[in-house]
Amino acid sequence: MGESVPFRVDIADEVLDDLRRRLRATRWPEAQTVPDWSQGVPLDRVRELCRHWADGYDWRATEARLNALPQYRTEVDGLWIHHLHVRSPDPDAIPLVMTHGWPGSVIEFLKVIGPLTEPAAGDAPAFHVVCPSLPGYGFSDKPTGPGWGVERVGRAWVELMAGLGYERFAAQGHDWGTSVSTAIAQHAPDRVIGLHLVPPLAAPDPATLDDLTDAERRSLADLERAGAVEDGYSLEQSTRPQTIGYGLVDSPAALCAWIVEKFRAWTDWEHRTFTDDDLLDNLMLYWLPGTGASAARLYWESFKAVQQRFAGSTTDEVTVPVGGSVFPKEIPRPSRRWAARRFTDIRYWSEPALGGHFAAFEQPDLFVAEVRACFRALTA
Repeated sequence: MGESVPFRVDIADEVLDDLRRRLRATRWPEAQTVPDWSQGVPLDRVRELCRHWADGYDWRATEARLNALPQYRTEVDGLWIHHLHVRSPDPDAIPLVMTHGWPGSVIEFLKVIGPLTEPAAGDAPAFHVVCPSLPGYGFSDKPTGPGWGVERVGRAWVELMAGLGYERFAAQGHDWGTSVSTAIAQHAPDRVIGLHLVPPLAAPDPATLDDLTDAERRSLADLERAGAVEDGYSLEQSTRPQTIGYGLVDSPAALCAWIVEKFRAWTDWEHRTFTDDDLLDNLMLYWLPGTGASAARLYWESFKAVQQRFAGSTTDEVTVPVGGSVFPKEIPRPSRRWAARRFTDIRYWSEPALGGHFAAFEQPDLFVAEVRACFRALTA
């Protein structure tokens, strides 16, 4: 690992002024011809968010929240990787690298870092938390050549954690973070205390298809529905990320619609705790560094391999201790018996009552409880 330097977010006023100018000058399409979200984000919703983004949203408050946490940029495998690194005062704390996905960012973890690093009495374990921004995301460098798929990111995270002084550590992730955490375990199993995956990525077991539980039937039905109506974004980003990138980097309204659609579709919307300002905080980590194209390229690098694993075309085993949390509005929702075909040492399994794809963002208290319960089980 190369040099590591402290980092502070310091966005120039001119950059924020340019964002507001672009938002106010948006050329809007006509409204959708249906009364719901089936054609995409309704015009009124995007206009409402963009109006607030231009005239009510306070980036400086979020900048201060980020800068209140220890942040660094560290050179790993030729890229400078941005990461939050918050150490616990507990000498027995577990080092934990937490990896976000698309269309998320380290913003998702801001409400859980405090409780994880400094739990209330009796709420052990505590954690030394490291939250890196994926390559091409947030304030990490953008790869300038191909090859930065999830396996390479996993190797980079092992190097990052070693450079921070953690020879053995735990890994937690959702979305791309699930695949990155799994890649860490496959690359360096002797370095991994255990994984908390939300959820584990595992294909349905063909041997169970004549004897499905009700939950497994619902999971397969939701997968089929999602494949029919939700996967346009992944097809575009996994085949032509550069093309969609022009709009995402140039137009804040386009970026807003592209990303907010997924926060609406993939969350337990009726029980969410995040606000519109929280959504805009996350959007800013795409807008300010201009990562619309670079973030999408991770799909070009790795999405086909992930699809093959989920389809059961590859069943590469993971042997380190694993815990899984399957939130009710998540897609996919593997059953434990499906996951056990790939993850051979499952020690914790939970199906919480609330939450979806962005669990730490949607239900921070419940997410923290899941992480703690998982690693109690994995380290018992």
